[in-house]
Order: sequence, then structure tokens, then C-alpha cells
Amino acid sequence: MEEQSKKTVVLGATTNPTRYAHIATTRLQKHDIETIPVGIRIGNINGAEILQGMPALEKVHTITLYLNPTRQEPYYDYILGLQPKRIIFNPGTENPVLAKKAKEQGVEIVVGCTLVMLSVGNY
Repeated sequence: MEEQSKKTVVLGATTNPTRYAHIATTRLQKHDIETIPVGIRIGNINGAEILQGMPALEKVHTITLYLNPTRQEPYYDYILGLQPKRIIFNPGTENPVLAKKAKEQGVEIVVGCTLVMLSVGNY
């Protein structure tokens, strides 16, 4: 399955099962996509440890954002430094500043919803 190579960082991950970042992490895992939750609180999602801070990661295909634009600012260099092929701006995370910086580095920008993309098969 092609999706397995789409290693995905969920930025804004949480242990709260009612939050979209948690639901997205669970759905990505169910689609057998290597998923790395990154958040501010210790915990895990279905056995995947939530990493804090700005962990060093390699071969990231996608970063799916669950932080509002103001909360994204401290992560700009981190996000771009991971050299993702794609950034998904989920509803409420749209950020023209980060999108422009990423496009300048050749990163694909998707303004959409990870959950919808998974459900319709165009992740």
C-alpha cells in the first residue's frame, strides 16, 4: 500500500479522544500509516508515545497541523527543518505565512481535512 510510505507527524497531538488531532492519529494508524504524534503533554495514543518539544525526525512525508496559526509560529523552523513533502492545514490552522515559506522550499500545501482525505481515499 502506497500510504505506508507517507510517514506523518501529527503536530498538536493530544490524549483527549474528542479532539480532532487524536481522532486523526487513530485513523492514520488504522490506515497503516507510520504516525508520530507530537504535542505538549505526556501520554500516548493507541500505544504511540506523544513526543514533546521538537523531536529530531527523518524521512517525514506529511505534517498534519492541529495548532492554530499563532501556536504554529514557534514551530516554523522546526516544521521546515523536517523537510516534509506535504503540509496539511486542517480547518482552523490555515496560515498564509507558513504556507508561503513552505512553498518556497517546494513543499506541497494542502488546505483540507486529514479525516476527510482518509475517508475518501485521497490521503
